[in-house]
Amino acid sequence: MSTRSLAKEQPASFAFNADMTALAQRIIAKYPAGRQASAVIPLLDLAQRQEGWVTQPAIEVVAKMLDMAPIRVLEVATFYTMFNLSPVGKTHVQVCTSLSCWLRGSNDVVKACKEKLNIGFGETTADGKFSLAELECSGACVNAPVIQIGDDYFEDVDYASTGKILDAFKRGEKPAHGSAIGRAGAAPAGEAITLTENPAPPPKQDFAAAKAAFEKAKAEAAAKAAAPKP
Repeated sequence: MSTRSLAKEQPASFAFNADMTALAQRIIAKYPAGRQASAVIPLLDLAQRQEGWVTQPAIEVVAKMLDMAPIRVLEVATFYTMFNLSPVGKTHVQVCTSLSCWLRGSNDVVKACKEKLNIGFGETTADGKFSLAELECSGACVNAPVIQIGDDYFEDVDYASTGKILDAFKRGEKPAHGSAIGRAGAAPAGEAITLTENPAPPPKQDFAAAKAAFEKAKAEAAAKAAAPKP
């Protein structure tokens, strides 16, 4: 069983900046009185977006804002792998290596990442610009293999396309995310083999006539109900 714990070296303090504070208050306000603890995951996410990772001081601040015991917030932070418990690079590269991605060639994707960045899983480049992590599972199995960088998914990648993506980030660019082979969403790869013709348009609806018929039926029903009974 794997364990997740906070980094040994921690900053002295943490405070949300003005924008994050305003956003945190709006998130908390969504929940009924006495249920503010439900905002713990969104607030931890805000802390990570601001600092790049979840720190011990950030956990204490979130606990105070939500009137929770710090240990309860720590339990959430250490349970969900979406939270980084130690510093990561400015560009955090996460490669999915679960079964679907592995079957589709994630080993080649990992190889490209390690060669381009010259680091392994759990490591950060000396300049702090890149870090590499193993992810399981990305939840995008139909478009495997998948790399997650920030909030974006790069799908249907291979050795060559992974190298191009990382080179673009190195140049300070933000390459287009999505399928590297031009797949439309999660549609099957290649051209369509079914429903290749446009369906016939639906018959035109006469809404005016339908409304008139409804009003007539409604009036007849009302008249029948109002008629004296024998």
